[in-house]
Amino acid sequence: MNGQGLDDDGTITREGALDRVPAAFAPVVDATRAQITGTFGSARLHSAYLYGSIPRGTATPGISDLDLLLALHDEPTEADRTDAKTIETTLDHSFPQIDGVGILLVGTRTVLSDLERHDLGFFLASLCTPLLGADLAEQLPRYRPTALLARETNGDLALALPRWRTRAAEAVTDADHKNLSRVVARRIVRTGFTLVMPRWGGWTSDLNECTELFGRYYPERIKQMRVAATTGRAPSADPTVLGMLIDDLGPWLAAEYTAVHGDKAPRP
Repeated sequence: MNGQGLDDDGTITREGALDRVPAAFAPVVDATRAQITGTFGSARLHSAYLYGSIPRGTATPGISDLDLLLALHDEPTEADRTDAKTIETTLDHSFPQIDGVGILLVGTRTVLSDLERHDLGFFLASLCTPLLGADLAEQLPRYRPTALLARETNGDLALALPRWRTRAAEAVTDADHKNLSRVVARRIVRTGFTLVMPRWGGWTSDLNECTELFGRYYPERIKQMRVAATTGRAPSADPTVLGMLIDDLGPWLAAEYTAVHGDKAPRP
């Protein structure tokens, strides 16, 4: 791998590995594997994956969250979502090492579809670490840091902004504001990075590196993006931070993204 997250052939190197999981999180991963197997079994589950800071080896005990993707044989049902919520709650309450658990449920047919080839497909093949089952990445291509990848991964930020404003208006507690600020901040930082990714010619998931690379091309917005990166790591209950992200940086970024890369292909 070179210094820009690429293999020798110019494709994006897959992030994460089970042998990079920090020792403090090894019991979490073991319990996660057991919970998923016991709940979903082979009848429903095709494969399971870790993603985020834990498989990258950069997780901090007590601060980092646990992120999982479960690929099911069929499209997720309400029963599947209920079972996933139970796993999230059980793991979050059982391990002080993690601050929250998020499980993304997808159907294998969707992941492998042409429509998701450069979104969910890229995400699984490049950013997820196999935990259980046969790796779907073997049925997907190797990816390069192209404008097509930029458009299909983050070309729909404008659609998220109204939903975030609604959630912000409904937020009551500090926990509500923190949870939303983490989601918003991380999405904005990663969108800022993929905006400039084809020009830079590489890949990274590190929030700080994403921010500084973005700042090379948009120095007038670097201060705001640094606030977003800080909030993505340490969520804020300050509504003014959320307001800046949703009402200023976010709309500007969405408009610039469309101007540079175009809009993401519409989903059903």
